[in-house]
Amino acid sequence: VFCLRLNVDPSDRYFQEIVVGVDPGSKKEGFTVKSEAHTYFNVQADAHSKVSKKVEKRRELRRGRRSRKSPNRKHKQHNLSNRERVPAGTRARWDWKLRILQWLSKLYPVTHVCVEDIKARTIERAKKWNQSFSPLEVGKQWFYTEIRKCWKLLTLQGWQTKEIRDKLGLKKSSKKLAETFDAHCVDSWCLAYHTVGGDHSTPDNTDIFCISPIPIRRRELHRQNPQKGGKRPRYGGTVLTDGLIKNTLIKHVKHGLTRLAGINAQGLFSIYSLDGKRLTTGARRTDFQVLTRLNFNYKGGVSSPC
Repeated sequence: VFCLRLNVDPSDRYFQEIVVGVDPGSKKEGFTVKSEAHTYFNVQADAHSKVSKKVEKRRELRRGRRSRKSPNRKHKQHNLSNRERVPAGTRARWDWKLRILQWLSKLYPVTHVCVEDIKARTIERAKKWNQSFSPLEVGKQWFYTEIRKCWKLLTLQGWQTKEIRDKLGLKKSSKKLAETFDAHCVDSWCLAYHTVGGDHSTPDNTDIFCISPIPIRRRELHRQNPQKGGKRPRYGGTVLTDGLIKNTLIKHVKHGLTRLAGINAQGLFSIYSLDGKRLTTGARRTDFQVLTRLNFNYKGGVSSPC
């Protein structure tokens, strides 16, 4: 990051308000960093999903190891039944949003966070329906509590966001999975505009930056199906060898900036591009230089005329 450093105290210490508008979604989510004068950054993120299925599969594999002659954790009494906790799938989904906010706060001096408040609709005499949506409310309240620890929180209902969008003459795309500004970031921009206002009634920056969670096999010790000889090869985890960790940004002599993804039995490394495409599985340790850790898959989006 390139910046200017003041060698003397400034004449004034006025800080402008910078807000992050958050538009949650089940598949895609929008984030906009905005001040009264400018729209700095638009991010469209893929939602975190499939964690509950991974937790279920981990439980099946753990129980299966108890019937085999392999190291395993013995059965113990479930001690979480009487504790207040957020389920793993719900925690991953809302913690993903919090990580994005923390990442944006390192780039910009964020003061406010405005979130479109989503509520689980309850139905009378529908216990199964109401119970299935209870994790949404639990995760949302946990998310709001964490936001209040660092920033000022504001919330708007979905119909209020639509009123702001209609008042400004902005249109939202019906294609929810499109990587364009008018898919999700238009709502996050309206949330930010409602909080700090602005000189422009239309977005002055419609470029979006798309990110997605990096798939990590954290909950697996070995392959699920045995190979020849009845052995299940080791699989999963984040540590490779010699202190190297998966999802590390490296500079390869041939492919440039890439992501370290794995290692095979021959000691050769697998590297991927920053948007998640595999480049090679035969990279040697002398072929790349370690730079830093990565948290997301990155790719560019498409600007939308407003």
